[in-house]
Amino acid sequence: MRRTLCALLVVILVVGTLPGTAAAASRTGGTVTVGPGETIDDDLEAVGGTVVVEGTVTGDLEATGGTVVIDGTVEGDVEAAAGTLDIGGTVGGDVEGASGSLKVDEGAQIGGNLTAGAGSATVDGRIDGNVEIGAEEITLGPTADIRGDLTYDGTLNRADGATVGGTVERTDNVSVSPSGPSFALPTGTFTAYGVLANLVAGAVLLVAFPRFSTSVADDVTDDPLRMGAFGLLALVGVPLVCVLLFVTLVGIPLSIAGIVAYAFLVWAGALYGRFALGRWLLRQIDRDSRWLALLVGVLGVAAVKFVPILGDLVEAVVVLVGLGALVIGMYDRYQSDEDEAEPAPEPAAVDTEPSA
Repeated sequence: MRRTLCALLVVILVVGTLPGTAAAASRTGGTVTVGPGETIDDDLEAVGGTVVVEGTVTGDLEATGGTVVIDGTVEGDVEAAAGTLDIGGTVGGDVEGASGSLKVDEGAQIGGNLTAGAGSATVDGRIDGNVEIGAEEITLGPTADIRGDLTYDGTLNRADGATVGGTVERTDNVSVSPSGPSFALPTGTFTAYGVLANLVAGAVLLVAFPRFSTSVADDVTDDPLRMGAFGLLALVGVPLVCVLLFVTLVGIPLSIAGIVAYAFLVWAGALYGRFALGRWLLRQIDRDSRWLALLVGVLGVAAVKFVPILGDLVEAVVVLVGLGALVIGMYDRYQSDEDEAEPAPEPAAVDTEPSA
């Protein structure tokens, strides 16, 4: 029964996350693919470990992933943030990308401008508009055909046969800031959706990890200052580690995966913070119900957020203490698993032979 309820709650959460009022199609997952012969008659927002477009997107494409590959056709613009961005097909509009590695393959065509920031960039295809690239190494292959101006920041390697129709200028002012996936929800809908999503996700945590959830909430109420300190450390420290990994270039995929995991960790911490707040409030009136505690915590924080300044302060405290308790709980669980995995020491051998 418990497994059935947990599965049902997960299904409800997934269905609830589908943006019925969003202005574009959206896809998420480990691998997001627009297959050969597939056509999306809309804009597409894709988030995944790997995003591959082999078919056709008639609108714009916004993609975030460890690897983004466009071997098909995007009739509109492309905005991408990835460890590797590889364009081997056709883009009708502009391309704006931030990546560790950028490739515009031979035979690829970009109908508009290309603006990119990367660790390394290689252009072997055709670009009808202007090109702005900031990278350590920029290579124009023998089949590169840039029909507009080329503005770059970095080391430029230009092969024989590469053509630039306009001017070639080096500058220090190339910048890229892809907006990434965005969803448009009506005013008020977002608040209701957030409350519902928090309730369902919190229920999933309580059903799937009942003892752990109770332990995390108890840690918050027993020592909120300590949990808040650890929460602040995690909130600041994890992004710094991800940034350090990102600048090493080879660590970009790991950095992106870490950011995704960090986002889920912060959300789970916020849920546990709400749950802990609800338990504490109920204890003031001698009540003890984890389901009622979750409801009180989620609704209470949602209501307080309508109060200027106070709402933001309460939200920050709830996230910090919940995140800190979650991190401590996960570490304690890891330590206990390590202790259980260690083999018990063998008893010392006892000499039973009689002495001479």
